[in-house]
Amino acid sequence: MSRIIDRGLEEQSVLITKMGELTYETLALSIRGYLEGKSVQQDVREMSDMLGAMADKIEDKGFELIARFQPVATDLRTIKSYSKIGNDFARLGRYSLDISFINDKFSGLRECADWCKDYVEEMSKNVLSTVGISIDSLRKLNITLAKSISQTEREVDRMYLDYLQKLIGSEEGNSKCVISSVLMTRYLERIADHAVYVCESIVYIVTGEKISLS
Repeated sequence: MSRIIDRGLEEQSVLITKMGELTYETLALSIRGYLEGKSVQQDVREMSDMLGAMADKIEDKGFELIARFQPVATDLRTIKSYSKIGNDFARLGRYSLDISFINDKFSGLRECADWCKDYVEEMSKNVLSTVGISIDSLRKLNITLAKSISQTEREVDRMYLDYLQKLIGSEEGNSKCVISSVLMTRYLERIADHAVYVCESIVYIVTGEKISLS
């Protein structure tokens, strides 16, 4: 037998899933623009603003459900977690905008050596994988899939630190390349962290357990 609150929870579920899909699309566009040296900042800005508005809507809906139904236990966990996930997705939108900005400001990777380009591209693939895992886990509320993000996220961390070491030991002297690529890899590392936070929230929704997957 369905409850009155179930309709509101379903609306939140649909909205947070759509937000996840838009998050992936926004990030993929921003990364592609960076790797290809194409300006996509205007499009990414519009998409990032949409993500911010969606996060606000999810939070507002959550407050409404709490005020109207005074939910407890599982329902309250879900409402709280959807608001947090919405904020994480909005944060990914802002990082996507930051990536598009440094692409336009510092010429992306156009002035970098080939090894830098290859490295950032490979790291980007891993980061997109973490975001994809978080969205699929959310769509299915699959905690096994959510927990699987740890290995890829650790690889992203390793690649970030390894890139800094490689850059220190290289003869790369182009200041635009150094600034752009270091900022880019840092943003990628932070994006992977937020994907992990989403997966941690999914585990909390399903089990009530607060865990660290990083």
